Amino acid sequence: MKNIVILGAAESGVGAALLAQAKGFGVFVSDRGSIQPKYKDKLTQAGIEFEENEHSLERILQATEVIKSPGIPEKAPVIQALREKQIPIHSEIEFASRYTQARFIAITGTNGKTTTTLLTYHLLKEAGLRVGLAGNIGYSLAEQVIEDQHEYYVLELSSFQLDDISDFHPWISLLLNITPDHLDRYEYSLEKYARAKLRIAENLATDDYLIYNADDEVTGRYLTTAFMSAFTLPFSLHRLPNQHLAAYYQDECTLRIHLPIEDRHPDQVSIKNSPLIGQHNQQNMAAAILAARVAGASPAQIEAALRTFQNADHRLQLVRTLNGVQYIDDSKATNVEAAWYALDGIKHPIVWIAGGTDKGNDYEPILPLAAQKVKALICLGVDNAKLRAAFETQVPHLEETTSMVEAVRRAAALAHPGDVVLLSPCCASFDLFKNYEDRGRQFAAAAQALPS
Repeated sequence: MKNIVILGAAESGVGAALLAQAKGFGVFVSDRGSIQPKYKDKLTQAGIEFEENEHSLERILQATEVIKSPGIPEKAPVIQALREKQIPIHSEIEFASRYTQARFIAITGTNGKTTTTLLTYHLLKEAGLRVGLAGNIGYSLAEQVIEDQHEYYVLELSSFQLDDISDFHPWISLLLNITPDHLDRYEYSLEKYARAKLRIAENLATDDYLIYNADDEVTGRYLTTAFMSAFTLPFSLHRLPNQHLAAYYQDECTLRIHLPIEDRHPDQVSIKNSPLIGQHNQQNMAAAILAARVAGASPAQIEAALRTFQNADHRLQLVRTLNGVQYIDDSKATNVEAAWYALDGIKHPIVWIAGGTDKGNDYEPILPLAAQKVKALICLGVDNAKLRAAFETQVPHLEETTSMVEAVRRAAALAHPGDVVLLSPCCASFDLFKNYEDRGRQFAAAAQALPS
């Protein structure tokens, strides 16, 4: 009997364990940390053997195949020991994909993955397709595949999940952008990180599709489509005279689409009723709309669904309007690129709340936007020296605090009707908050607590 060992007992690991058991394999789950009660209950109820707070190497090395959590790096001793014994290691996505005939729409990129995944799923669901949602977004594909109720799965995939695929085969792959992030996992090489992202396209066949961002410089540098047998569907914010685009914006609100399949005539989709803000969301929408069109959704169905879309929390989310001032939570913007998109997308004067744990940020790219749009910067962090040095000559007013309540109170005092108070931190949250969600929730609570 095949002996499957699962490393990591969170959403993907427990889902893989349940699927492996359903397929009649021997299963053992090992987590080097403590296992959350909800996952422990699932394993116990299923009668699956597990260990926590250790990796029993002798037991793990008896595996026929190992399914590992995306969070475990290649340099971990347990992975090195498995490599030495040449025991195959795969991701939950790879494992689950063997046991379904459903088609996969797989989405990766440094920024915008979650928004694009949720939007693609929403567009397909509203068009009447039997579609599931899984991957990095927090739902196990493997666990859904046990019942296998869907004809399509929309998957958000990180580079870590793509590292451990071999035969995984999306029908439609979406590559949104590649900017430096998580480079510590890739020997500080942008090329190695880019190659990990590009694995989303490595198994595409002749009737598959690759949707990619023609405006993204790093993608252009590393993606070679010349020998690709799949349909390639580049999109752009603008018409590019030297490139045949599958989609581009004819104007602010109109996406023109030309699919090179079935001799379809060009059509267009209006995004004017979408609640999504900013240029990066125009790119996310272009990618999602292209995927929906390939899957058969009509322009009218897409336009209707855009109107009812609700994004995940903490991504340019309007949490309150008070005295003509909008309070926008973009706590998920933990890097410079994401904050750039927020500043670029908002068309009103901004009181900007930023700061936190600096991840080696270079603020140079957003200095011109800050100078142009930000009327006040409130630095919210334990150490704001780097932010202060970068922006104090660029913005008319700058102050510091370590309290979210105080930051929002000061922002409200500085803002006038027609302004936007924007939390878009540029930084990780761990100096003052549990995570970016905690930071976003505290911002929303402070905004709601402001007196009318």
